[in-house]
Amino acid sequence: MASDILIVDDQLDNLHLLSDLLTQQGYEVRTVTRGSAALMGVEAQLPDLILLDIFMPEMNGYEVCQRLKDNSKTREIPVIFISALNEVFDKVKAFTVGGVDYVTKPFQIEEVFARIETQLSLRRMQVQLQAQNTCLQQTERELEAALAQSRSLNQRVEEMTAIEERNRIARDIHDSLGHILVALNIQMGAALSLWSSSPQESYEFLARAKTLGSEALNAVRQSVSAIRSDPLEGPLFERAIASLVENFHQSTGITPECIIDISHPVHDAINRAVYRLVQEGLTNICKHAEASAVQIRIQTTIDELLLTLTDNGRGFCSDETATGYGLHGMKERAIALGGQLDIVSKPGSGCWITAKLPRMEGV
Repeated sequence: MASDILIVDDQLDNLHLLSDLLTQQGYEVRTVTRGSAALMGVEAQLPDLILLDIFMPEMNGYEVCQRLKDNSKTREIPVIFISALNEVFDKVKAFTVGGVDYVTKPFQIEEVFARIETQLSLRRMQVQLQAQNTCLQQTERELEAALAQSRSLNQRVEEMTAIEERNRIARDIHDSLGHILVALNIQMGAALSLWSSSPQESYEFLARAKTLGSEALNAVRQSVSAIRSDPLEGPLFERAIASLVENFHQSTGITPECIIDISHPVHDAINRAVYRLVQEGLTNICKHAEASAVQIRIQTTIDELLLTLTDNGRGFCSDETATGYGLHGMKERAIALGGQLDIVSKPGSGCWITAKLPRMEGV
């Protein structure tokens, strides 16, 4: 698209000469002979550049340029002043009021074209930069809005994760405590039935009932502590896992082999889920597996976190025990975060638990 140039000159010969030369060069040219007409013409249609004679009647070029620069709509239009070679004009004032260059009459055609094209090129670059800046500002606003939405969603995810975690722990309390209380009730009933006929056997049943009561109390304390506390508050993730490993060693005398490689950071929600999975898995091994060796492996890739927990214990039929030993809650944790958890076990062959969770890059 041809550049639009407005020529303002009260000398008709100069006006026609410049107009013809610029038109031949492919520019769109408009001409006026008065400063007031120039201001009205600019308001009607913004030109890409103005060639402005300095010495005109009614309103000289300095005044016209000053009016243009005072108007936010027209101040960015480049103005090249025109002056006769024998006229003395104030160059400092010309630049002070906003002119960007000047040409003298009689015109050196190549020089005029060069000066015009230089200013048009600068103006085009300025317009492009303004457009890019506007685009960048819009992008920045959109990014800020997206970040705010992301933070809000992350907060909601964390809140929902915490609620789901408490619900799972509450269900685990109900299930494990229910089994213990049923067994305790059986022991107490047997003790009462033998109270008169066989005091010694009754005492043994009562002793077993007392042990079950202590186990129930301990299970409740542990579960309530899990509900109240965030395991990853304070210590780093590796230290939190190390604490689980130490507790397991104190309970069983077995020190699990622990391999952790988190070269790609993950979201706190993933860390918490992995902690709970390891915690639940070690608890199951401690209670049921009768294992002599345990391995924990946690590593991250660019896309996901991989957890494997293996033991060489007595195992079980994983197809038939899909909801036993707290495995249902473990699977729920993985699925809630868009991952999956697989369990492979056979009687006498130990157990292999594998969890894959999306990395959800951390803060």
